[in-house]
Amino acid sequence: MSTAIYKKGQGYWTRQMSTIAGGVMILLGAMWFSDFFKNVGWFELDAIYFRAIAGVLWVSVLGFFLYYFIWLKPRSVDFLVATESEMKKVNWSSRREVVGSTIVVIALSAGIAGFCKVWDLVFVTFFSAIKVLDTPI
Repeated sequence: MSTAIYKKGQGYWTRQMSTIAGGVMILLGAMWFSDFFKNVGWFELDAIYFRAIAGVLWVSVLGFFLYYFIWLKPRSVDFLVATESEMKKVNWSSRREVVGSTIVVIALSAGIAGFCKVWDLVFVTFFSAIKVLDTPI
């Protein structure tokens, strides 16, 4: 197995961001994994040593796999390179279109919520009036 980076100059930003995201997940996983060793005290050693060893092992092993899959494995690298080239072809919306669409979505959500609230009040009033619900009007 070669340790040279496969297709070194291609898919740079996709690989960088994937590495950062994977690294954050690995570090959070190391914190989670080290919590399993809070009360371990084998061989008259403090639990902090076992927690540190568990965290370092977690980061080492999963960090190696992350490096292998993002930087060395040809199939994964080809996918990330192809992803970056396809993202460059996307026709991204302008800021004005995004703001306009966001306003429409928020307004429709508020309208639907208001509509549901009105009909909820109508039904509560109706069922309270015919004594199906025991809520004061």
